[in-house]
Amino acid sequence: MPLPRVRSVVVVVAGVAVLLAACRSAPEEPAAPAPVRPAWRAVDLPLPPGPAGRPLLRDAAHCGNRWYAVGGLVDGAGETRPAAWSSSDGVTWSALPVRAQTFYGRQHVLYAVACRDDRMAALGAKTGGVHGNPRTGTWVWRPGGPVREVPAAFELFGGPRAVSAARLAAGPGGWLIAGARADGAAVWSSSDAGGFVLREGVPELAGDARGRTTAYDAVAVGSGWLVVGSLLPAGGTALAPLAWSSADGRTWRRAGLPADAGGAAERVVVRDGAPTVVGPVRDGFAVWRAPAGSPDGWRRVGGFGATGPGVLSVAGLVASDGRLLAATGDGADRRLWISGDGGASWRPVIAPASVPDRGDAALAVAAGDGGLLVVTDDGKSSRAWWAALPAVDE
Repeated sequence: MPLPRVRSVVVVVAGVAVLLAACRSAPEEPAAPAPVRPAWRAVDLPLPPGPAGRPLLRDAAHCGNRWYAVGGLVDGAGETRPAAWSSSDGVTWSALPVRAQTFYGRQHVLYAVACRDDRMAALGAKTGGVHGNPRTGTWVWRPGGPVREVPAAFELFGGPRAVSAARLAAGPGGWLIAGARADGAAVWSSSDAGGFVLREGVPELAGDARGRTTAYDAVAVGSGWLVVGSLLPAGGTALAPLAWSSADGRTWRRAGLPADAGGAAERVVVRDGAPTVVGPVRDGFAVWRAPAGSPDGWRRVGGFGATGPGVLSVAGLVASDGRLLAATGDGADRRLWISGDGGASWRPVIAPASVPDRGDAALAVAAGDGGLLVVTDDGKSSRAWWAALPAVDE
C-alpha cells in the first residue's frame, strides 16, 4: 500500500522545511565585542627617600608634557606617608619631594590628582581621630619645589558637617573640588590650589525639598565648571543622575540626566568640546552627553554592560585623541573599557593586572600624547603600566 508511505514522507519533509525556515529566521545574538589588548609594559616608580614601604598608587593624570602618579607608601606596621611621581614620557619616572606640615598630613595617602599647565594639585586623606573619620587636605606642586601640604582649618573638609571630598579638577578658572556636606552636594574653589573656599548650602547645588544631592566629579568647561552627581528624591530609594553648571563656581544651575530607572553620574570629561558623563544604571553603565557649549540638552548616547554581581561604580574616565577610557568596578573586579565613537559603543580593554573591586584596591587611568598610563593596586602590590593608546578597531 504505497499511498500511506508517500503521505508519511511528505509530512516529514514538510516538517524539516519548517524547522529549517525557523532556524533561518531566528534572530542571531549580537557578538560580544572583541577585547582590546594594549602592549603593556611595566614601568618603575622609584621609591622616595625616607622610611621603607611599599607603594600605594591611587590616581594618575596627564597635562601638557607631564605625567603624574600619586598615592603613598605603607610600611609593615601599616603606617602611611604621602608620595607622588612625575615623568616627561610616561616611561622614566622620578619621585617628587614631599613636604607635609601637619600630624595627619604626614600620614596622608594622595587619592585624587589634577593638573593644569605645569602645575599639579592633589587630595590626600588619613583616617584618624576619635570617630575614625578621614582627615582630608590638599597638596600643591610647582616646578622646582616639593609637593607641599596646604594647611587648612579642620572644618574646611572635616567636622560634624563633613561627608566627602571626592574629586579635584583644574581649568582656566582655577581649581575645584567636588564632594558633599551634611546638606548635600558642595564644592571647594581656588584660584591657585594654594587654599580653598568651601561653598556649601548653595541653592540648586545642595539638597532641598526635592531630595538629597551628592557630587562625585567635576571638569572645567571653558572658564566655568560642570559637576556631576546624584539626587536621592525625598521619600525615594533610587538615585537619579544630576549635572550642575556654573560660570564662576558660586552660583549653580541644575539639570537632570535621562534615566528610566535611576542611576548616578559618577565621572565626567570633555570630549571634542562636549561634556560626556558615565555612571551606573540598572542595566550596566550609561553614557550621557550634552551639546558642546551647552549645560542642557543631555541625552543618553550609549553604554555597556556589567559582568560582576555587586554594586557598580565608575572609578575613572579620561578622553584623549577622540577616545574615551573608563575604569569601572562591578563588585568582583575593576575593569577597563574604551570607546572611539563618543560613548555609543564600548569594547573591554585587557588590563595589565587583575584588580579586585574592594576598598584596599585601585585602578586608575590617564591618557595623552598617544600614550596610556594605568596604575593598579590589588591590595598586596602596586604597579604602573604604560602602552601606546590603542585604536578601537585594532
